[in-house]
Amino acid sequence: MNKRDFLRLAGASAAAAAMAGCTDPKPSFNAVDMTGADYAKNFALKDADGKERTLADFKGKVVVLFFGYAQCPDVCPTTMTEMAQVKQQLGKDGDKLQVLFVTVDPDRDTPEVMKAYMGAFDPAFVALIPTQDQLAAMAKDYKAYYKKVDGKTPTSYSMDHSAASYIYDTQGRLRLYARYGAGVAPMVADVQALIKQG
Repeated sequence: MNKRDFLRLAGASAAAAAMAGCTDPKPSFNAVDMTGADYAKNFALKDADGKERTLADFKGKVVVLFFGYAQCPDVCPTTMTEMAQVKQQLGKDGDKLQVLFVTVDPDRDTPEVMKAYMGAFDPAFVALIPTQDQLAAMAKDYKAYYKKVDGKTPTSYSMDHSAASYIYDTQGRLRLYARYGAGVAPMVADVQALIKQG
């Protein structure tokens, strides 16, 4: 390699390095980064008003999807309370967050029950009510877990279920997996980072 070629190559390398420095660094998330995951890409479920919803309905918003049920004694109300706090702490960006609650107990979680339940946390949160077949298919696609646990009477059963949240960016791509109990502040930071990415 002669001197001219060496200098040309060195100049090209320096330019590439300079350009790399101008790009936004990859964000560091608190939740598990799922970017590029090839599952949990969409759904088509009815909300409490009987309207079919898909991820495309919420384009432009960061979507947090959670599996739970209204009679859940701890994990579900705690998560929904935290999500209401996240939305509040986002301030003017709060309207760029959409929480979706997929019931794993469609037999008891009627549209009326779900409307009241969501209303207790934030009326803008959307409850999705699958059929049993839809629930089974969605849980498989999302690698989520749920199981009916018999109670003392036929209607007093409880539901074991996954306790994490799936977080989509504003383009409807699965990006993060937030474990239960991660806290409000880390979730706020992650949602803000996704909103900023657009």
